Amino acid sequence: MSEELISRERLSMLYGLLAALGITFYISWSVIYGTWFDVGVYTITAVMVGFGLIGYFLYSLEEDQ
Repeated sequence: MSEELISRERLSMLYGLLAALGITFYISWSVIYGTWFDVGVYTITAVMVGFGLIGYFLYSLEEDQ
């Protein structure tokens, strides 16, 4: 039986927060600077939300024993 440093539930929550942070980043940047169509902001947001969603779904799956 292997012990994990960080539980799967906590990692799933952290990745979910990363996705939420990406969306929050896009909205806050767009409101502050008034640039709703900016390729650079899209790129950062896509990476954060993409990694957040993929990590969330991978760590929220049940582990077969």
